[in-house]
Amino acid sequence: MIMEETELCFPQLFNNSCSRPKRTYYETMIIYILLSSISLLTSSLNLLVIISISHFRQLHSPTNLLLLSLAVSDFLIGLLMFFQIVLINGCWFLGDIACVIYQYLAYIITTASVATMVMISIDRFVAICHPLHYNTKITQKKVKICVSLCWTWPTLFQSLNLMENFKQPGMYNSCLGECVIVINYIAGMADLILSFVVPITIIVVLYLRIFVVAVSHIRTKHSHTAGLTLHGSVNVKKSEIKVAGSLGVVVVVFLICVLPYFCVTLTGQDTLLNASSSAFVICLFYFNSCLNPIVYAFFYSWFRKSVKVILTLRILQRNSCDINML
Repeated sequence: MIMEETELCFPQLFNNSCSRPKRTYYETMIIYILLSSISLLTSSLNLLVIISISHFRQLHSPTNLLLLSLAVSDFLIGLLMFFQIVLINGCWFLGDIACVIYQYLAYIITTASVATMVMISIDRFVAICHPLHYNTKITQKKVKICVSLCWTWPTLFQSLNLMENFKQPGMYNSCLGECVIVINYIAGMADLILSFVVPITIIVVLYLRIFVVAVSHIRTKHSHTAGLTLHGSVNVKKSEIKVAGSLGVVVVVFLICVLPYFCVTLTGQDTLLNASSSAFVICLFYFNSCLNPIVYAFFYSWFRKSVKVILTLRILQRNSCDINML
């Protein structure tokens, strides 16, 4: 009777096996198909960004180097989603060591993604608010150093965080089929502040400043052309909406995707990350990586042009790296 009411991860190990949530066949298939599609789309879109920026010489700019770092992290997140798909069913079958490695890589990649978004916001802030100093303040060398720090810092920090978990993988699992890691409370709070509070604050403040300056420039331009034509006034309004919309999408989409995960963290689950119980918020967090190439890269005409070159296989032609993309 118990076996009929409860589904186990390992039915042959009744006394030690974890139970899994009961779902119908159709519910399970819908979940798997949806998450697999998101994972594939995330990897594909970001791979297009990676190929575009890496291959075409005209795109080797400081800003695009940041977009490349973001695309790499988001591409890896797309691959990591396949492991999350395994956990959706409430059971981890890949072993304790693989569980710790998965959590370790997930932290590094997602943190690097958020850190790169901060760098992108700083880059856009300097470009729009201090355009005359952009070429001296934002250089290839400085950007490469920042990108290296975006990846080095979370690697070192999480290595210290998960040291005990690496020494004794699965020591905090209550049953077989569980993927649980324990993080020190102080380290968890430091992670929350450095990986979420500070980056979110910087991004919001800088984009608000960018919005104010951009609208101010549009209105200044409008004041010089005021009274010429009614058509000019309409164009200015459309431009203001475009500026507000593009910057709003960047901030709002990011917040919608990451806020639920960190709300779970604030409730105390940062010290006990049970992947099966927080599957939804983690997948939503990952879904932001699918949207990043759309929000960031699709605003650029060079990306649309490079995608056409890649998909039509013109990229295989000789000297294709010198094709005009701008």
